[in-house]
Formats: sequence, structure tokens, C-alpha cells
Amino acid sequence: MNEQKIARINELYHKSKAEGLTEAEQKEQQILRREYIDSFRQNLRSQLDQISIQETDGSITNLGEKFGNKKGN
Repeated sequence: MNEQKIARINELYHKSKAEGLTEAEQKEQQILRREYIDSFRQNLRSQLDQISIQETDGSITNLGEKFGNKKGN
């Protein structure tokens, strides 16, 4: 998600509060919001997949390998 798309999301939000949106603008807003949420989730998942923890026995467990490839994530 680039800065132009985020700026457009904000622009549409402010316009919706001030004067309302046309049907096409509402559809564009929904698409951009969905893209933003999907991008956020993907970035968060990527960060979480990089986490490793040290177990009490001293072994290292990579949580991305252990949990990251499950369906539904």
C-alpha cells in the first residue's frame, strides 16, 4: 500500500463526513480499505513469522515455521 492510496482513503473519509460520497466513490473506498487491511495483515504476519523463542530446555523454536504455514492465516 503506497502513500497515494492512503491519502486517497483519507480524502474519501473526509469527503464522506463533509458532503457524502457517490456510489462509485463508496465502492472505491471499500476496495481501498480492503486492500489496506490485507496489506496490514500481510505485514503483521511477516513480522510474526520472524519471531523465534528459546524454550526452557535451551532449544530455539521458530514460530513462523511452527505456526506460519497453517491454512486460514
